[in-house]
Amino acid sequence: MQALWMVLSAFIFSTMAVCVKFASSYFNNAELVFYRGLIGIVFMAVFAQVRGTSLVTAVLPMHIWRSTVGVVALSAWFYAIAHLPLATAMTLNYMSSVWIAAFLVGGTLMFAKAGERTQTQGPLVLAILASFAGVVMLLRPTLDQNQAFAGLIGLLSGLGAAFAYMQVMVLARMGEPEARTVFYFAVGTAIAGGLGMAVIGISSWDWTHALWLLPIGLLASLGQLCMTKAYAMSTNHGGTLLVANLQYSGIIFSALYGLVLFGDQIPLLGWAGMGLIILSAIAATFLRARTAPDAPAEEH
Repeated sequence: MQALWMVLSAFIFSTMAVCVKFASSYFNNAELVFYRGLIGIVFMAVFAQVRGTSLVTAVLPMHIWRSTVGVVALSAWFYAIAHLPLATAMTLNYMSSVWIAAFLVGGTLMFAKAGERTQTQGPLVLAILASFAGVVMLLRPTLDQNQAFAGLIGLLSGLGAAFAYMQVMVLARMGEPEARTVFYFAVGTAIAGGLGMAVIGISSWDWTHALWLLPIGLLASLGQLCMTKAYAMSTNHGGTLLVANLQYSGIIFSALYGLVLFGDQIPLLGWAGMGLIILSAIAATFLRARTAPDAPAEEH
């Protein structure tokens, strides 16, 4: 059953990305971030109230740091969605597991004694290298279409998501409820988006266009709750790994959305790169689980 919850979460996040892509034609990036946060605040406040979860926290500085990193990742992802094929933007964002594996390898090599444990990192290093080879293949078409900057921003979204993911893991180990963590992330998102709007400006308001904003915040919150449910139902290590890897079904949903709704044309080389990234990310997840088997859900 937890597998169905994760697939549902991936579908919801992909649908949210569709709404972001449509809304990006009428609103700037700061506005999208602001309204995603504002709607998320309301939704999570109601959800926490229903669940009886207090929103008072004793580790506010940690939430501020987590929100700061998360907002950077979210803003970069929204920008990539607006300027890249939907499946490409989703794939680059989902590279967070690869970045975390790279951090794990780097930390091991840095702190382990010479010859100690480093030999066990070989398969993980190969998975990381394969993933970045897939990035080169995936982004080659975007370079040909003068979308290099958007591709780099998409990579940044995955890197930022990795940092945010690790911070969420720390908060979870300190006993912070998921609803509280998501709520403060929404607060930080709304604040950052509001500051961005003060600098960039506000788009002309049209209610027919604004209808795309509501599902962005709602779907983001619903997707996070479904993901949390999936991890909560995973009672063993194998179940957790299954759930972690099923998140990549979101790339398939996004690819279908991109083909049907936006006519995205990704060359064969791009599809091959996407497949290589998915396979190497799954391999990295299994290999990384030997070191960090209790990884929590990621956020969007």
